[in-house]
Amino acid sequence: MKVIVLAAGQGTRLRPYTNDRPKCMVELDGRPLLHRQLEVIKGSGVPVENIALIGGYLRDKLNAPEVKLYTNERFAETNMVSTLFCAEEFMSPDQDLLICYGDIVYEPSVLDTLLSTEGEVVISADLEWKRLWSLRMDEPLSDAETFKMEGNKVLELGKKPESYDQVQAQYMGLIKVRADKVQAFIDFYHQLDPSAIYDGKDLDNMYMTSLIQSLIDNRWDVRAALVENKWLEVDSASELELYSELQEKGQLSSYVKLG
Repeated sequence: MKVIVLAAGQGTRLRPYTNDRPKCMVELDGRPLLHRQLEVIKGSGVPVENIALIGGYLRDKLNAPEVKLYTNERFAETNMVSTLFCAEEFMSPDQDLLICYGDIVYEPSVLDTLLSTEGEVVISADLEWKRLWSLRMDEPLSDAETFKMEGNKVLELGKKPESYDQVQAQYMGLIKVRADKVQAFIDFYHQLDPSAIYDGKDLDNMYMTSLIQSLIDNRWDVRAALVENKWLEVDSASELELYSELQEKGQLSSYVKLG
């Protein structure tokens, strides 16, 4: 398996913590988010030479000397999909591809569930998302995205929901592309219309959920690896401070156990 961690963004909502470091290098309970994630990935048996990191903002502050580093030079004017394909040469058509957001932490069981779930594309999704979102904000629906399934087959994600019925789970920022579909995944991206608009964004700023939805619309078999919490997204300074406070009180473990 090849692993690509996306870590090019500026993390503006995490300032002042990101004034001098990339988002993934912000610390939670004394350790950078990136180091926590790399520990889980390597613990699953992935050799370090099969892991790549894509930086951009303050890339010289990324502290992961053992992994291959790529750069999105246009990080300030592009989004995650563009960042991902800065490491296209690292993708191998004969190996599964794991794509990871840089601002998440998760327990090993989350990755185990993802890797053991069958599908051309598999995405981690939290069935108990509302519990976590209620911790982060007063109105969970205001920040949620649609996630519709039949069984664990994903039909729709990434839209603005009108009701909780449209949110059966929540996408977590972990994606597995099956080895025999990796080349087709690369080809699919390059065949996208550069003049089209995808969920309100041009191709350079396409959301990852929009890319996944495009695959679904083109009859790809996209499945959900379903979990109940056991992860966190660190998206803002207030969230980081809240998680840190809960960890100090011994209460964060009901959402995620930090290694």
